[in-house]
Amino acid sequence: KDQLLARISDRSAVIGVIGLGYVGLPLAMEFVQAGFTVVGYDVSQRVVDLLMAGQSHIQDIPAETVHDAVTKGRFIATAVEDRLRECEAISIAVPTPLSKTRDPDMAFVLSAADAIARQAHPGLCVVLESTTYPGTTRELLQPRLEAQGLIVGRDIFVAFSPERVDPGNPVYHTKNTPKVVGGITPACVEVATALYQSCIDIVVPVSSPEAAELVKLLENTFRAVNIGLVNEIAIVCDKLGVNVWEVIDAAATKPFGFMKFTPGPGIGGHCIPLDPHYLA
Repeated sequence: KDQLLARISDRSAVIGVIGLGYVGLPLAMEFVQAGFTVVGYDVSQRVVDLLMAGQSHIQDIPAETVHDAVTKGRFIATAVEDRLRECEAISIAVPTPLSKTRDPDMAFVLSAADAIARQAHPGLCVVLESTTYPGTTRELLQPRLEAQGLIVGRDIFVAFSPERVDPGNPVYHTKNTPKVVGGITPACVEVATALYQSCIDIVVPVSSPEAAELVKLLENTFRAVNIGLVNEIAIVCDKLGVNVWEVIDAAATKPFGFMKFTPGPGIGGHCIPLDPHYLA
């Protein structure tokens, strides 16, 4: 643990990010900006080739940022699993869709966990960021790593830290959005907290990965409920001939017990309609 903390502190640790989408790529660039060398792993060769050519497929990350990181040798995108062995900390940022029966589809998480397990070594920190049900980190990730003979909390450090990406937000991005971290052991929390404190302004430790997993589900279920409510209120106002925007703006003057939501098409992007099912 002390060796890993020292390497995080002096930026000599190599950081891995699995999944280079709208969560993983911004996180990878933050680690680069903080002074680390980052290995980005993705199963899509097209994405890997695009990034290594200095291009970006994510709206919030300018191509210049990627080009600069690649040119300086601080960011390597790859579809070769063996490169994960070079990493001393790995964040998993892969999709967790729902199956046709609205059950959690853990295929991408399990694939990433198995890849890490095959490349695991003592002194490695693994953090799951993908939205999932409480218990995933302890029940799916930990056993796969310990099957390699590594003891969590002593040889290897495992935690959950929910992503809080809001694509296109002009104010809040990866660096200035507080990061919740819950580890399997106190040592896991300490290492994962130090890792994210290196590149994110505020890190909020919690007592367990289950608590951190529930944080994400509470946040997005809260949004789903309130977006659904305000869309219903818009229908009521239309039936009554009342201006819904006037009602919302007037309600928003209340300084406590109310948070402003506005009606619109859909219910808030990709995650909002999915994540409440993980809570269920």
